[in-house]
Amino acid sequence: MLNALPLTDRNLILTGYTGPNPPRIGQLIAERLRLPFVNLDLQITERAGLSQEEVRQFYGETRLKAIESDLIEEARLRRQTVIRVGARTLLRGDHLARLSETGPVICLVTTLDAVLRRLHIAMGGRYADPNERAREIGELRREWAVRGLPGIIELDTTYLDVEQTIQTVIELWRERAIARS
Repeated sequence: MLNALPLTDRNLILTGYTGPNPPRIGQLIAERLRLPFVNLDLQITERAGLSQEEVRQFYGETRLKAIESDLIEEARLRRQTVIRVGARTLLRGDHLARLSETGPVICLVTTLDAVLRRLHIAMGGRYADPNERAREIGELRREWAVRGLPGIIELDTTYLDVEQTIQTVIELWRERAIARS
């Protein structure tokens, strides 16, 4: 399907975890490219009216999977969009394959040391709370589950600032989109 899409219609799918607020990089890239931005994890929460954990707790995994599948299908219909999707959603069923049909999937990664440093700065005093820190590290583990999978383009952001990350993601997206057209 990706080969059938003209370059101008390709999406940019972002995943990965490099520190707190992963969707922010996606928003900045979308602004730079003047493209719409969709955060699928936020859409899941908005559609359900509950966090993903609450949906899982109150209605079960089946309900969460159904919401995710609906949103993945809607995302597949989009064109020229920066789509941020969490690894947990991306790894379910055939979601990765389905989204890959609409554009390259880029996973932002960094070293554990860099993540912990970024968390410490962003969390401030909350970093000292082992529960808060454990929650963030648990999120990191879930997000890094996509690393090394076929079709995933990894970008190590350890030594890149935000501007360099944005530029590199845009270059990768353009290269991959052109290479597959």
